[in-house]
Formats: sequence, C-alpha cells, structure tokens
Amino acid sequence: MPPDSQIAIINGSVVTGDGTTFHEKGIVRISGTRITSVTQGQADVGTDAFVVDASGCTVMPGIINAHAHGCICGPSMPSGSLPVQPLDVDYFRNRHLLSGTTTLLNVCGLALPDEIDRPSTPHHPLDIHVTTAHTASNLAAAIAIDGGGLSTRHKIACIDDMVDKGAKALGEAGGGQTLGGGAQDYRFIPAAIKAVTGRSIHPNAARALKEAVLGRYLDRRVPDLAQLDVLLAECRLAPHINADDVGRLVRKTVMPPVALSLKGFEEIAAASERLNFPAIFHNATPTVATLIRMTKTYPKARVIAGHSNHPMFLPDEAVRFGVELKKRGVAIDVSTLDCIETRWRNDTANIDALVEAGIVDTLSTDFAGGDWDSILSAIQRMVRKRQLTLPAAVALATGNVARIFPELAGDRGVLEKGRRADVVIADGHNLGRVRHVVANGELAVFNGAMTVGNLREHAASLRH
Repeated sequence: MPPDSQIAIINGSVVTGDGTTFHEKGIVRISGTRITSVTQGQADVGTDAFVVDASGCTVMPGIINAHAHGCICGPSMPSGSLPVQPLDVDYFRNRHLLSGTTTLLNVCGLALPDEIDRPSTPHHPLDIHVTTAHTASNLAAAIAIDGGGLSTRHKIACIDDMVDKGAKALGEAGGGQTLGGGAQDYRFIPAAIKAVTGRSIHPNAARALKEAVLGRYLDRRVPDLAQLDVLLAECRLAPHINADDVGRLVRKTVMPPVALSLKGFEEIAAASERLNFPAIFHNATPTVATLIRMTKTYPKARVIAGHSNHPMFLPDEAVRFGVELKKRGVAIDVSTLDCIETRWRNDTANIDALVEAGIVDTLSTDFAGGDWDSILSAIQRMVRKRQLTLPAAVALATGNVARIFPELAGDRGVLEKGRRADVVIADGHNLGRVRHVVANGELAVFNGAMTVGNLREHAASLRH
C-alpha cells in the first residue's frame, strides 16, 4: 500500500490495550504508519480510506511478544547452537504474524543484530529484534553445553556494543539448555540416551529421569536409584542401561553449564543496572533464589522474570516466588509454552495459578521446542475462564509490554493517536481466530491469509 494510504477499521469492538478501555463499537483510523484516531460509535470514514469491516470482531493492538526464539538467522538459544533452519525460521515468523503478533523480541541472546535476517530475506511484516547476553560467563555456559553456532564475532562481542547496534534488551540470561530446563527434556537428555542405548524417549520421560537424578532444584547429590529403576522399566530402557549409568549420564548432560550460567545472571544484572536497560532472566527452580538475591545486590536493575510458570515449579511455588519477586520490583512474565492447546509436555496449572493470583505483568510464547501456542489463544482462555477482564488480558501482551520494554515497543501497544499502526482484528467470540492484521500501516494479513508480496495490488482489489 502507498506510504500515505489511509485505513478505517469500523464496526468492531475496540480494546485499546491500556488495561481498562473497551468500546462496544468503534472506529480506528490509520494514515500511513500511524494511528490518527480511535473513536466510539459510528462515523463517516471518508471516501479515500480503505475500509475494513470488523463486524462481529474485536479490534486490539498488535501483539508484542517479548520472549520468543526461532525467528532469526543467527545462533539459536542461550546454548549458542547452530541457527534454526531457514525454512523453520520462515514458518515460525509466519505463525506469529498469522496469530496476531506484530512485534517480536527473539531472546536467544548470542546472535548479533545484523543476523536477524539472511542477506536475501524478503521483507517480512513481523518487526523482529534481538537481545544481548554477551558476557564472559554466558558465552562460557553456551560453549560448555553446545556453542556450535558461535563464531569469533560472537565470542568477542560485548553488551555495550550490541546495545549501540540495536539490541533491545539484555538476556535471556540462562535457558533450558544451560539450566536444566525444557530443552534438556526435549533435546539434550533424549539425545544422550539415544546415543548410548539406541532408544528414543518422550520428553516427559526425560524430565522424570532428570528430576530423579538431580531434583527439581538441581540440588540432589545422590540419585533416587529406586525411582530410576521404576522409570527405566516404564521407558523400556531397563535392558539397555542401569540406574547408576543413567544417573551419571544425566548429570554429565545437564550440569556442566549450570554454575557458569548462574554467574552469567550476575553479569546481566550488573549491566542492566549500569545501562538502565531491561533484562530477561530464565526463571525456574534452579534460578529463583539467585533472582531474589540479585534484587538486593542490584536494586536498580530492570528485571523481567521470564516464563515464571516454568514447569519445574509446582503451582504454589510459582505463586510464592512470583509474589516475592514482584514485591522487589521484578516484572512477572508467563509463557504459553505448549500448555494452552497443544499440551504435549506442559499443562495450565502454573499459568492459571499465577494469573488467578493477580501478579502477571506480561504474556509471551517462549519456544517449547517449536510447539508454542499462540498468545491470543491464551488470552481467550483467560477471558473465557473469567480469570481476567478482556481489557486486562489483552494488556498483558500489548500495553504492559510497551510499558516494561519501551526500548522495544514504546511507540506501540496501545490504540491511540500517534502510535505505530499495529492492529489485530480477531473473531469476537474466539480471539485465537485472527482475521486481519495491520503491521506498521500495512495490511499484512487479510481474511486469515498473508498478503506479503502483493500488498498494494491486494488492497486496490478490495477497495471497492
């Protein structure tokens, strides 16, 4: 569409993203890349505007996902692993856009800002940014577990330079790879067991083995051999490996990067306080004590406790620690993981407990091995279960994120005059069904289909 094009979204219910405002029927007007007005009721939209009829739909700001992986072309995950395959990067980007996300922060942490796209990558409407965790201990932790995607450029990079070059936050400090989390369950432990036994196991079985060896806090010194014998029989591994050997294998797989990664927490917190920059931390049972302690050591650090519904917590632990962190000024993030619709490895117990406790600030997807559920499906569930009002639930992924991450999204996240024109139009009775997406003033998704590549022609054909 031309840079000075005008769009009028009419007849829909409007949720502005500020946490409280809801218009039963309203009009959102866009000119170029900016919102020009948001009004209640009906009005003459003029003859020059491209009109999107949102009857029966809910109109809201574009979703801001501040904790995701798999959408850039540099080293992946806090483990500095090889980049995600280009076809998978394209797939994840498209999934995010088609589910209403217009701004995404890829928090792998060790990629460089110039690695967001491949040199030949065509423009994608999803606005993607990166973080930086380039400190000595975080790099050492990555190398201890993998580091296969790290070049000399990555190893000599530093936080200050990355921020100057456009990184929007610090972190993710730690990760499922370096701190015994979900990536150990779906990737590293199954791979280690298959290498020794030739047998494949489900990630939930890997998690159970890990906890029998190390405990949920990674503090168990002596494995529970009786429990391991039971698990090995259930997994049909008993003929191939014994409890002592699987204990040694799990410890050798999980523990090498842990102490380094926890030291990296301190480095990121210090940089956050020094630079006054938001910092995202892996929040799970092995790290929460460090997070709480850091709030005393670095009281001015801008800390976001990522995926505070991590499955290593029990629900009461997630709430208890969440309350403690929030009292200390920490922003509490929860992630959809695969627990909203997919439910392959995770369930809703922890996210429900945190939302119902009223302590959640932001909502993201994380990665969950690529099985993440959409943010809007999680919002729909919160509203359906009456855990939150519609405006409050939408704000978790729009206005709240813009407030906590102004460096990333300070010009978006709320439907109001002057803000960047990122707008989602979803079915009113099921927000998880996205009809249309406007990204930076461009009609990027229309009737559930991406319009990339022929935006101008597509808009022209629909004008009359």
